Amino acid sequence: MMPYRTPITTAGRTLYSVSELNRSAAAVLEQNFSWVWVEGEISNLAQPSSGHIYFSLKDSQAQVRCAMFKSRQLSMNFRPENGQQVQIRGKVSLYQPRGDYQLIVDRMEEAGDGALQRKFEALKAKLAAEGLFDEEIKQAIPELPECIGVITSNTGAAIHDVLSVIKRRYPAIPVKLYSVPVQGAAAAPAICRALELAAEQGSCDVLLLVRGGGSLEDMWAFNEESVARAVYACPIPVVSGVGHEVDVTIADYVADVRAATPTAAAETVTPDQAVWLRSLTWTHLHLQQLMAQKIQRHHETLNWLSNRLAQQHPVAVVQRLSQKLDDLEQRLNYAWRYSLHQQQNRHQQLHARLLSASPVHKIGHDQHRLQILGQNLEHHIRQLLERRQAQLQNNARTLNAISPLQTLERGYSITRNGQGKTISRSSEISVGEEIETRLHEGQIISKVRRVIS
Repeated sequence: MMPYRTPITTAGRTLYSVSELNRSAAAVLEQNFSWVWVEGEISNLAQPSSGHIYFSLKDSQAQVRCAMFKSRQLSMNFRPENGQQVQIRGKVSLYQPRGDYQLIVDRMEEAGDGALQRKFEALKAKLAAEGLFDEEIKQAIPELPECIGVITSNTGAAIHDVLSVIKRRYPAIPVKLYSVPVQGAAAAPAICRALELAAEQGSCDVLLLVRGGGSLEDMWAFNEESVARAVYACPIPVVSGVGHEVDVTIADYVADVRAATPTAAAETVTPDQAVWLRSLTWTHLHLQQLMAQKIQRHHETLNWLSNRLAQQHPVAVVQRLSQKLDDLEQRLNYAWRYSLHQQQNRHQQLHARLLSASPVHKIGHDQHRLQILGQNLEHHIRQLLERRQAQLQNNARTLNAISPLQTLERGYSITRNGQGKTISRSSEISVGEEIETRLHEGQIISKVRRVIS
C-alpha cells in the first residue's frame, strides 16, 4: 500500500490520488456528523464468523451501508433480521478502501411495533403473575341488564355499531355513554376516570369498553398498565371489544369478558328480545298448564277427602268393626283347633319314643345280641384252636427234621469232653482224657488212648 501524500498543485490544478480523496472525504464526514440516529429497514444482512454485523439500512427512496462490530452488540436484546424496522445510533464514516459511505453503528433498537410489542409482552407477564387475568375472579355478566354503560369516543364508529346492535336486539335497555378519547396520550387517563365515575354512580350494571380497529400504536391506550388496573378494580362487570378479531390488548385479558369487536361486545351483553318474547310466551303457556294441573290435583284431593269422610261414618265404622270381630273369631277357632292337633301329634310321637326305650324291649334285644355274640365267640375259639394245632404240628415236623436226635437215629453220635463241650476236632482232646459219646439209644464213657489228627 502506498503512503498518503498531500495533493499536488500543478498548472492551476489540485490533483488528488484516490486514497487522498477518500481520506479527505472521510475527515469531512466525521467532523460534520458526530453521532446520528437513523430509522430504516434492515436489508442485505451479513454475519460472518468474526461476529461483526454488516447490513444496509433503507427506506422507500434510499439506503446506506452500516457496520456494527461485535463488541457493540452486547446491549441488544433482540436478533436483527432482514426486513426488520430499527433505529440505530452511529457515526457517519467512509470505508476508504472501497470509497463506500457508511455508518459505524454503536446502538440498535427495534422501531415502531417491535418495541411496543416487547413492552406489551412484559406488562402482560407482570400482570399475569399478579393474578389479574385469573378466570376465577371474573365477574358474571347480567342476563338482562337494566342499564348499559359504554366507554368510547362519541365520534367513532364503535358507538354507532354498539347503539345499532342494542336498538336491534333490545331497544328498551337504556344506554349511558362515557365519552373518552380512544388514542393518544390523553386516552388512558380519560378511560381510567370513566371507569371510576361509572363505579361511583352505580347506575350501570355492565360496562362496554370499545373502540374500532387501528395500528398497535393507535390502540396503545388499552395496553397501559393504569387502564388494566382500573378495569381490574372496577366493581361493575366490564366487557372489552377493542379493534378487530385479531387485535388483543391488555384490557382484553383483564376484562371480565373479551369480545372480538365492538359489535360482538354489544351482542354479548344485550339479550335478543325475540328470544325473550318466545321465552315469555312459553312461560305463560307453561304457567297455564301448571295452574290447570294444580287445580286438577286439588279436585282429586277433594274427592279423596269426601270418600274418606264417607268411610268414617259411624254406621260404616260399626260395620267394619263387626266384620273384623267375626274375622278374629274365625281365626281364634282355627288357631285353637290347629294347636290341639299339634299337641296330639306330639303326644303320639312321645308315646312311640317311650315304647321304643322300654327296659323289657331293651333286655330282650340285649339277650338276643348276647346269644349271637356267644355263638360267634365259640366259633372263633374253635377256629383259633384248629389254626394253633395245625401250626404246632408244622413246627413239630420242622423241629424233628432238624433235631440232633433224628441224626443219631441214623447212626451218628455226639462226643463231649469232661466239661460237657461237644468235640468236633481231634485237636480239642488229649490222650488219657475221659470223653462221653451219646448214641441214639444210650451213652458210652471212654478214655482216649490215642489221638489221630
